[in-house]
Amino acid sequence: MKIEPAPELTVVVPTFNERDNVALLVEKLRHALVGIDWEIIFVDDNSPDGTAMAARAIGAADRRVRCIRRLHRRGLAGACLEGILSSQARWVAVMDADLQHDEMLLVAMLARIRAGDADLVIGSRYLDGGSADAFSKGRARISRWSNAITRKLLGIDLSDPMSGFFMIRREALEDIVPAISTHGFKILLDIVATARGQLRIVELPFAFRRRLHGETKLNARIMFDFVELVLAKLARNPDIARFLLFCLIGATGIVVHMAMLQITLGWGGLRFGIAQIVATIAAITWNFFLNNSLTYRDQRLVGWRLITGLVWFQVICAVGAISNIGIATWIYDFDIRWWLAGLAGALMSAAWNYMMSNIFVWHAR
Repeated sequence: MKIEPAPELTVVVPTFNERDNVALLVEKLRHALVGIDWEIIFVDDNSPDGTAMAARAIGAADRRVRCIRRLHRRGLAGACLEGILSSQARWVAVMDADLQHDEMLLVAMLARIRAGDADLVIGSRYLDGGSADAFSKGRARISRWSNAITRKLLGIDLSDPMSGFFMIRREALEDIVPAISTHGFKILLDIVATARGQLRIVELPFAFRRRLHGETKLNARIMFDFVELVLAKLARNPDIARFLLFCLIGATGIVVHMAMLQITLGWGGLRFGIAQIVATIAAITWNFFLNNSLTYRDQRLVGWRLITGLVWFQVICAVGAISNIGIATWIYDFDIRWWLAGLAGALMSAAWNYMMSNIFVWHAR
C-alpha cells in the first residue's frame, strides 16, 4: 500500500448556501495551484441549498476536495477553526466561497510563507495595488469604520485587519487556538489580536471582486459579533462581552416587567401580587428568548431544547431573585445606604443567572 504524505497547503472555505459557487471555486483553484500539493476543505453549516452535497459530489472524483458538514452550530470563525484543525498541511489558507477573493494570490502568499518571511500573509484590499471597488457605498463605509476602530482600540497596525483572505503557518496557529472565539465573524482580527505581536505578518494587495451567485452574509448580527469581539479583546477575556450583553438584556427585562405591570394592573384589573408574578414571568421569558437569539446565538436552542431551556431559565432566575433580596437585605443590615445594598444584590443575582445559565441552559464553556 502506497503511503502519501499530507498536502503542502490546505484551503479552508466556510460555506452557507454557496452551492452554485462550489464547482467554480474548485476549478479556479485547479488552474491557480498547478504544481502545488493542495487540498480544499469546505466547512458547511448544514446549508439547506445542498452546498455540502455539491462539494462531496466533486470530492468523490477528486480526493483533494473534502467537506465537513456541521450540525446544530453555525458561525464563520468556528467553521474556519474546524477546517484548520482538521488539516495536516504545513500551511493553511482561508478564503470565501463567493469568488470575491483572487485565488491567484494564493501562489504569492505561499511563496512568501515558504521563504520564511512570515507566519501570516494577508490579502489586503487597501494596500496600493489593491481595490475594494466591488463594495457598495454602505458596505465600504462599514469596512472603513470597522478597520479604523480595530486600529485605534486594539493597536493593530494593518491596512486590512478585517480581511477574510489569508494564509498562516498551521503550527503558529495551534498555540493560540484555545483563546480564539468560535462564534465571531472576522477570525483574522481575532488571530492577530490574540497573538499580540508574536506573528510575523505580511500583507499583499488584491482586487476584491463582485459576487456572482448567492447573497452576502453581512447583516446586523455580524456587526454585533464584531463589537463583541473588540470588547473581548480589550478586556482580554473572551467571556466579558457575553456577560455584559447578558446584563444589558437583563436591563431591558426591567422595561418589559414595568410595562407588563402597567398592563395587568391598569387594564387587566389584577391584584398587585398576581400582576407582579405575571410581569416577572413575562420579563424572564423576554430575557430568555433575547439571550437565545443574541448572547448565545452560537449555541441557540431550538425545538424541545428551547422549551426545556426556558423552564431551566425560569427556575434559575427565580433563585437569582431570592438571592438578590437576601444579599441586599444582609448588606443593608450593616450599611444603611440603600443604593449600595440594592446594587450588590442585583450584581450577585446577575452573576448567578449568568453562570447557572451557562451551565444548565446553553451549556457554554
